[in-house]
Amino acid sequence: MRIFFTGGSGKAGKHVSTHLAAQGHEVTNADLVGLGHPSVSDLRVDLTDIGETYSALAGLARMSELDLPARPSYDAVVHFAAIPAILKAPDALTYATNVLSTYNVLEAATRLGVRKIVFASSETTYGICFAQGERRPEYLPVDEEHPTVPEDSYAMSKVANEVTARSFQARTGADIYGLRINNVIEPHEYAEMFPAFLADPSLRRRNIFAYIDTRDLGQMVERCLEVDGLGYEVFNVANADMSVAATTQEVQDRFYDGVELTREMGRDETFYAIDKARDLLGYEPQHSWRDVLEDPGANT
Repeated sequence: MRIFFTGGSGKAGKHVSTHLAAQGHEVTNADLVGLGHPSVSDLRVDLTDIGETYSALAGLARMSELDLPARPSYDAVVHFAAIPAILKAPDALTYATNVLSTYNVLEAATRLGVRKIVFASSETTYGICFAQGERRPEYLPVDEEHPTVPEDSYAMSKVANEVTARSFQARTGADIYGLRINNVIEPHEYAEMFPAFLADPSLRRRNIFAYIDTRDLGQMVERCLEVDGLGYEVFNVANADMSVAATTQEVQDRFYDGVELTREMGRDETFYAIDKARDLLGYEPQHSWRDVLEDPGANT
């Protein structure tokens, strides 16, 4: 596929864009900063500018395309570009940038006939991650039906983007899938960060004790590109286990006492439910911090 990938230079984007290129796709990285990877074409685009966004999506991506008999079009858009969290910029700028850029990408892509769009939403939409003080889920595990009522500018922008995406799907009939991506972890971060998480599970409360390995995120996006006909859908994206050594029962007792449990859960199963992605996309995470670090509770 010829893929227009926004935000391919970011923490998650650099792994997913290069993963897709390694699968044989032609990937254009539309970003304010180049990735500099030999398998990905860089194109500097300000996605808050509708003219630049249209021009980039309608144009060439690499010199070799001049040798084609006609200018090629994109088969898919993967939209990861955003101000990635609160406290990176003033709240108003975070909200405005993320909402306007997403509208522009969806507008340009659908007007130009792109029939597959995958966009990055966020775990923060559930209102837990960046809540003032402590907020607990209404029930566990947290699935895609859980209310999305955040207080912060970043998560608000992601909820707005989901509404916008659903409207564009209704207008065009294109497949538009939103990914509520949990805390993104690069492979080297297991050794650097996870010993602290294993010692103190409370460090992971705001992420619902979940995480997503960049390699499994790449698999998730690939599955979205391969599975057609779902219309508009949102999916939680996480690894199968929690990011702490405590068991689900221990976490429930310590942090979620009184929160409804809607089904039985496995010993180490994530509270950030990925059943829907498994059922509709065939997504199956392959990686875990346990591949790198010893689980201190494995023999208890």
